[in-house]
Amino acid sequence: MTVKPTLIAAAALAAALGTPALAQTEISWWHAMTGANAEVVQKISDDFNASQSDYKVLPVFKGTYPETLNAGIAAFRAGQAPDIIQVFDVGTGVMMAAQGAIKPVAEILPDFDKSQYLPGIVAYYSTPDGTMLSFPYNSSSPILYYNKDIFEKAGLDVDNPPKTWSEVFEAAKQIRESGAAPCGFTSTWLTWIHLENFAAWNDVPYGTNENGLAGSDVELGINAPIFVDHFQAIADLARDGTFKYGGRTSEAKQIFLAGECGIFTESSGGLGDIVKSGMNYGIGQLPYDSAAPNAPQNTIPGGASLWVFGGKPDATYAGIAAFFEYLSQTEVQQYLHETSGYLPVTLAAYEATKASGFYDDNPGRETPILQMMGKAPTENSKGVRLVNLPQVRDIQNEEFEKMLAGEQDAQQALDSAVKRADEAIRQALGN
Repeated sequence: MTVKPTLIAAAALAAALGTPALAQTEISWWHAMTGANAEVVQKISDDFNASQSDYKVLPVFKGTYPETLNAGIAAFRAGQAPDIIQVFDVGTGVMMAAQGAIKPVAEILPDFDKSQYLPGIVAYYSTPDGTMLSFPYNSSSPILYYNKDIFEKAGLDVDNPPKTWSEVFEAAKQIRESGAAPCGFTSTWLTWIHLENFAAWNDVPYGTNENGLAGSDVELGINAPIFVDHFQAIADLARDGTFKYGGRTSEAKQIFLAGECGIFTESSGGLGDIVKSGMNYGIGQLPYDSAAPNAPQNTIPGGASLWVFGGKPDATYAGIAAFFEYLSQTEVQQYLHETSGYLPVTLAAYEATKASGFYDDNPGRETPILQMMGKAPTENSKGVRLVNLPQVRDIQNEEFEKMLAGEQDAQQALDSAVKRADEAIRQALGN
């Protein structure tokens, strides 16, 4: 094998300078971001890498949120875990139960000051005693988007989006019946938006033991009348196409971007692709049920956080600490928030964004933050944490799909979802 002279010269120069060749520590980061949000991941990584010479973050797309979580679990079992993995909110319980697999962020950043971060986000990714387990990267809140051009064609008020679910359903009917669009309403993530956040926003229990935050032995309460009425309304709208189902995760975004539906509930983190599409859009708060006496209460975080696997060299952990400190910088958080629609995780970034006039120039962009911070959380609205929440969501989605296909009504769907999910939780706990 012939060694190129340039490589020999580079090695000699490094030796002369007293610096080992190839001393840079590489840090692998598996993520689930697509579209505009994938571009943000790459830019943040590139900017960090350019800011110093000791570490190099290498982002790798691993599929959807569930696919990324499953890939990480498989890689850990094979002894090939990445250094950092982005895990969506519902995987929190799974990662917490993985004793020995992860290294808490509190150990990597011993001087981490939680008071500088949005309280609701920090609490969700911490143990009951307050130990921070993962680093909040892209936290989101579900909001309502609407196509202003479709609203105008349907004779709806483009400056006054619907605030309650009954108003959403009536506006959706008007959009379809007027011919303004073939579909009135669609939504991503039925489980996250229409069960977990529906419960929190309306201040009703999702399950026992404070939805799993006070104890892992949970029985679901999602077949209560308020949930049944909500899903029956969606099922009724689906019969004539007023509601169009896109899929279990974020697939419905493409339906909205194509102009097929006028109203859309989705993560605030979906904003980047909507802006990129050039649509004349508006933003409203997540609708609430007008029959719920304490609504609206507060929404709970979605999106994902960054978990660190254990068993890595000290140099790797030093690099991860440097990267997380970089992510916490006000200008980085402000860029992430303003570009992607995800929430700034630090209070300083939120205040800087507000002071810059960004919210004045971009109406509705503060909505997801106000939804999460507007009221102190109750036992019903702190979040949902189950040891097998991804599996429970799959069960719920299976029942929803049967309902939307006309095979059962909402009561049957939710009764079956509760029965099957409760059994799955007991099995996961070994009961």
